[in-house]
Amino acid sequence: MSDGTRTRPRRPGGSTPAPVADARVPGALAQLAVFLRTPARAAEPLLARAPRAWQRMLPYVVVGLFTLTLLPVTIAVLTNVYKAGGGWSGALGVAQTVPLLLAVTRPVHAWAMVLLADVFGAVLLIHADDLAGRAWPWTPMVIVGYLALMACLGLRESVRTLVGVWLVTGAVGALLGFFRHSGTTDTAALLFVLSGVVLALTGALRGLGDAQQRIAEQESISEAERTRRTLLEERARIARELHDVVAHHMSVITVQADSAPYRLPGMPDPVREEFAAIAASARESLGEMRRLLTVLRGDGAGGADGERAPQPGIDRLQQLVEATVRAGQPVELSLAAGAAGAAKAAPPAVDLSAYRIVQEALANVVRHAPGAPTTVSVTVDAQEVLVLVVNGPSRDAVVALESSGTGHGLVGMRERVRLTGGTLDTGPLPDGGFRVAARLPLHHPTEDSS
Repeated sequence: MSDGTRTRPRRPGGSTPAPVADARVPGALAQLAVFLRTPARAAEPLLARAPRAWQRMLPYVVVGLFTLTLLPVTIAVLTNVYKAGGGWSGALGVAQTVPLLLAVTRPVHAWAMVLLADVFGAVLLIHADDLAGRAWPWTPMVIVGYLALMACLGLRESVRTLVGVWLVTGAVGALLGFFRHSGTTDTAALLFVLSGVVLALTGALRGLGDAQQRIAEQESISEAERTRRTLLEERARIARELHDVVAHHMSVITVQADSAPYRLPGMPDPVREEFAAIAASARESLGEMRRLLTVLRGDGAGGADGERAPQPGIDRLQQLVEATVRAGQPVELSLAAGAAGAAKAAPPAVDLSAYRIVQEALANVVRHAPGAPTTVSVTVDAQEVLVLVVNGPSRDAVVALESSGTGHGLVGMRERVRLTGGTLDTGPLPDGGFRVAARLPLHHPTEDSS
C-alpha cells in the first residue's frame, strides 16, 4: 500500500537533478557526454557541474595539452613552410595558440583574441617570400586551432552568439580575399564551412541539453502543481463533509433558540429578544455555510446530491470491510468491544476521519497491493481513537501507481489527521507490506489549552 503520487529526487534549491555518478568507465564516459551538453552559467567552466574532480579538471588538461602541442607545430610551420622570421614566427605562434587556454572559461574572449592574431598573421604573411601553393589567409595550424575553439564556443554560448561568430568569420575571410596573391590556396571558404559545421554540431548538442533541462524543470513544476492540486481538492472534500456535521449543530441551535419562548413560558422580553437574535444569527451562519458549500461542490448536481447523504463513521466500518472482501481483497476487522458505541460520543470530525482513513487505506491496498492479506484495527478509549491498517506483501503482480483517481492517498490522510490534531505514522514493513497508524484525540489540543 502506498500513496497515489510519486515524486522525483531533487537537489537542494530546486535545481535540475544531476546525473548519478557511475563508477564504471563506460558510465563515466556517458556521464561526460551528459555534462558536456548541460547548459553552463556565465563564466562557468566546461564540466563545472560534474561530480568528480577529474571530470572537472579534464577540460583544462585537454585544452592545455592541445595548446602545448599546437604551439611548436605552428612556429615550425611558419618558419619552415612560410619562411617567416624566427622572431615573428615565435610571436605569432604564441598569439594564435596561447589564448586557446581561455576557451574553457571564456570562449568568446578567446575567440576575439585568436581571430585578431590570425588576421594579423594573414596580413604579415602577405609579404612572405614565396606563397605560391601555400594556404592563405588561414594556415593549416590556424584552421585546426580555430575549429577547436569553435567546439568550445558551441558547447557554451547561445545560438545568437554562434551565428554572429560564424558570420564574422566569413566576413573577415571575404575581406582578406581581396588581398590574396595569385597562386595561393584560398582557405577562407574552407574555414567558413568547417567552422559552421562544428558550430552546428556542438550547438545542437547544447540545444539537446537545454531541451532536456527544460523538460526536467517542467516535470518538477507539474509534479508540484499536481501535489498542490491534490491537497486543495482533499481540503475541499473535507470541508464539504464537515459542513454536514456543523450544519446539524447549527440547525439544532436555531430550533432551540426559536422554541425557547414556547418551552419556557413567562420569559422576560429581553431574554425573548436575546433568543430571537441567537436564532437569527444561527440561520444567517447556516445560510453562509450553504452558499460556501455550493462553491466547493461546483456545478455537478449529481455529485452534490450524493454528498448530502449522512456522513459515515466508525459504526459503518463493518460494511466497508465486507464490501472490500466481496471485491476479492482479504481483510479482517478488529473492532474493540463497544468501540462503535463509544465512537458515537466522539466529535463528528474524529468519527468521520477514522472512517475515511480506513477507507483510503483499503483503497490503496486494492490499487497497489491486490490480494495482500490486510488487518484493520480500531480502538476507542476515553482519550483517543487509534486506527491501524496493516497489509502484507501482494500475492499478485503490483499494478503501476495511478497518476489520477478519486482517492488522494496519504495526502488526504495527513490532512484529516491534522484537522483533528492527531498524528499519522506510515511506512513500509520489512516483509514488503505497508502500515498506516493514526491517532485521533477526542479533544483537540487547542480546546484543552483554552
